[in-house]
Amino acid sequence: MAISDWPADERPREKLLARGAESLSDAELLAILLRTGIPGRSALRLARDLLVAFGSLRRLVAADRARFCAHPGLGPARYAELRAAVEIARRQLGEALRAGPTLGSPRATRDYLVARLRDLEHEVFCCLYLDNRHRLIHDEPLFRGTIDGASVHPREIVKQALGWNCAAVIVAHNHPSGVPEPSQADEWITRRIKDALALVDIRLLDHIIVGDGTSVSFAERGMLG
Repeated sequence: MAISDWPADERPREKLLARGAESLSDAELLAILLRTGIPGRSALRLARDLLVAFGSLRRLVAADRARFCAHPGLGPARYAELRAAVEIARRQLGEALRAGPTLGSPRATRDYLVARLRDLEHEVFCCLYLDNRHRLIHDEPLFRGTIDGASVHPREIVKQALGWNCAAVIVAHNHPSGVPEPSQADEWITRRIKDALALVDIRLLDHIIVGDGTSVSFAERGMLG
C-alpha cells in the first residue's frame, strides 16, 4: 500500500504538520526527505530499510557518497538533498551561537563542536574567533590531517585571529578513533598556540577535543596553564 493510501494521521508529512516534527520517528523523518519510494517499497519502508542497512540515522548521515549511492533506491540527487539538510541544521546552530549567550564556558560550545566534528573520518582542526564579550564572530576549519607540530601552524591561527579582530580564540579538533583523550602532541600544540596568541594580546580560552559523542575541554581540566 502506498503512503498516500494510509489514513491521514499516519502519513509522516501529515503527522508532522498535525503533531510537530518531534513526534516522528527517525524513519518517518527520513521518509519525508526521500519523498518517494521505489517499486515495491514505500518511502517509509525504504527509510526503515536504510536505517537497518546503515545501523542508525547518524551512520546514514555520516556515510560517504560512494557507500550512500550504492544502496538501492539512493543516488547522487538524494545524497545531495540529505547533505543539504544536514548543512542547514549545522548553519542554524551556528547562527544560534552567534545570537546567543557568550562562549566563555566550555559547555556553551560543546554541542556545536560535537555536531560539527564527531562523524568526520579524518582529523579537522578548527578555530572559533570571539569578541571581547566572548560572542562568536566567525568559525572555520584551518587544518586537516594528523594534528601535530607539522600540520598545525600557530602563525596561521594568529593571522586569522588578527584578521577577524577578535579578542579570544577557542580551538578544537576531532579524534576519529572516538576517544577524545588528549595526546602529548595535542598538549604541545596547545601551548604553542596559546603562547603565539599571547604575543598579540589574544586569549586562548579553550582547546576542545571531540570524540564519539563526547569531548574533553583543556580549560575544564586546568590544562591551559
